[in-house]
Amino acid sequence: MNILGIETTCDETAASIVKDGTQILSNIVATQHEFHREYAGVVPEIASRRHSEVINYVIEKALKQAGSDFKKLDAIAVSYHPGLIGSLLVGVIAAKTLSYTLGIPLIGINHIEAHLYSVHFNNDIEYPVIGLIISGGHTLLITSDEIGEYTILGSTLDDAAGEAFDKVAKHLGLGYPGGPAIEYEAKKGNENAYGFPCVTLNGKFDRYNFSYSGLKNAVINQRNRFLNKGFDEKISNIAASFQKAATDVLLVKVRWAAEDIGINRIVVAGGVANNSRIRGIFKNDKTLTSYFPDPALTQDNAAMVAGLAYHKYIQGEISDLELEPKSRLEEIAKGKRKVYGS
Repeated sequence: MNILGIETTCDETAASIVKDGTQILSNIVATQHEFHREYAGVVPEIASRRHSEVINYVIEKALKQAGSDFKKLDAIAVSYHPGLIGSLLVGVIAAKTLSYTLGIPLIGINHIEAHLYSVHFNNDIEYPVIGLIISGGHTLLITSDEIGEYTILGSTLDDAAGEAFDKVAKHLGLGYPGGPAIEYEAKKGNENAYGFPCVTLNGKFDRYNFSYSGLKNAVINQRNRFLNKGFDEKISNIAASFQKAATDVLLVKVRWAAEDIGINRIVVAGGVANNSRIRGIFKNDKTLTSYFPDPALTQDNAAMVAGLAYHKYIQGEISDLELEPKSRLEEIAKGKRKVYGS
């Protein structure tokens, strides 16, 4: 079964064709970094306009790379939440148009759930698992009994992990996107130079939640303190110390969840999951069995959308042409709090 996936939740325009859930026939991603770099962050209006300009080209290129055409498609899948509403709208309209024109099913996909699914392309996963999704827009800790069943344990109370990386990189003058810039600079520095706060929030109601605003402000204030005194500390030391605090807390929270729930299989996904320090500290922890996506599938991509859609189709979770984009993460309560993917 060949499914065309479309992904436009933020600032990547992506299309992919995946066969039977795991065989990637094509995976095209058009990034927008050059358009947002001067603003040190994503500008929603620019993002949606750029999606409109390249969406047809990206879809055509995905078909060509797969050696396919529209007649060989069995379904259309699209990320419809959460994300930037203008960006989502471009992808959803394209997907609904193709579904109607070709007379094939439309499958709406939860972007966060798709990130979790991305590990299936290069790993054999045994359930249940604990999932950690870390990206520019989300920091989320969940448990999963199977594909499509997710209980939310905790999430960010303010800045997401990737957002903190971007903002710190901006104030350190390292450019955009912040994650790779911080990681590159940190490799030249001493991560123990500063004791930036590792905010664990180990309270009754916050044990699994995250907060990055305090850490972000501590780093920015440290930088400003040096500048105000007329001298400049090595940026690499600040970057390395920030990265240590920002990533150590992820492992702390996952360890707590693993001990509390009794699950040691950990899925780590999302754009920030490509950070080498995160991969290192998780893989070196002998109490956990950690799974990561292929680095090419950590960024927003459409392969994860099309792959997950195969399972939704098998389960009969088909959308209709009334599908509307939603900016926020949807949840439903049926005895549990769930990430809802359809």
